Amino acid sequence: MESTAFCQCSYCMHACRLKEGQTGSCRVRTNRGGKIRSDSYGAVTSLALDPIEKKPLNRFHPGSCILSVGSFGCNMHCPFCQNAEISQVSEKSAEYVRMTPEELASKASALVPEGNIGVAYTYNEPLTFWEFVRDTSVKVHAADLLNVMVSNGMASDAVLDRILPLIDAWNIDVKTFREDLYEKWGGSLAAVKNTVIRAHEHAHVELTMLIIPGENDSTEEMKELSSWIADISPDIPLHISRFFPRWKMKDREPTPVERIYALAETAGENLKYVYRGNC
Repeated sequence: MESTAFCQCSYCMHACRLKEGQTGSCRVRTNRGGKIRSDSYGAVTSLALDPIEKKPLNRFHPGSCILSVGSFGCNMHCPFCQNAEISQVSEKSAEYVRMTPEELASKASALVPEGNIGVAYTYNEPLTFWEFVRDTSVKVHAADLLNVMVSNGMASDAVLDRILPLIDAWNIDVKTFREDLYEKWGGSLAAVKNTVIRAHEHAHVELTMLIIPGENDSTEEMKELSSWIADISPDIPLHISRFFPRWKMKDREPTPVERIYALAETAGENLKYVYRGNC
């Protein structure tokens, strides 16, 4: 007979089956007392007032700033992660301070004189601690401020149902437009596409694709991606960013600048707003 001590997480497509005390592949969600709970609720590893364009969001309140908050953990394991020191660690090795939703919303309000428009959930994967995002977003809206989600888009419909009404703008990181690469990096293209479509129904959406030489840098892939985005709306901005060696991909060369320009031109055949990043 199968043990009743197992509990299945419904946060994302991994649907981890966890024993009591076991943590899922995201390094955040743990079976505690027969319920899946987030170890990172209120655990803040990074906090900074950033230009909104750094998210990147170029067509959402340009010229403003936003209080950016991150925690630890991620449900993908991209070898090129640029924030691996927080996204690929668990509670045991992360350095953090605890904040309540009220404290974070209050800090955001205090920064309004410095140009702050709200809170951005970013740096690691914020949907791994969606309960904290939900609770904080309610407080932020109550203060007449805005909520921004910077995410890999890897969440279940059950989570999206609770989060979507609270988020005013998204930047979703589309890693690739190939399912085999998504599987290699621990994700699902189908899940991300679903999030993009649903987020666009509720909020302002911009997309980012980090171009990695030899992985997702083909003209054909960019044509397919930009055509799919245009079918949703040609007004959705796409940020095409240059890769630099990080984490487990330090053996790669940075993406040639000319390749970014060429892919941006390709995307521009389908989309109105294409931006080149890290060039």
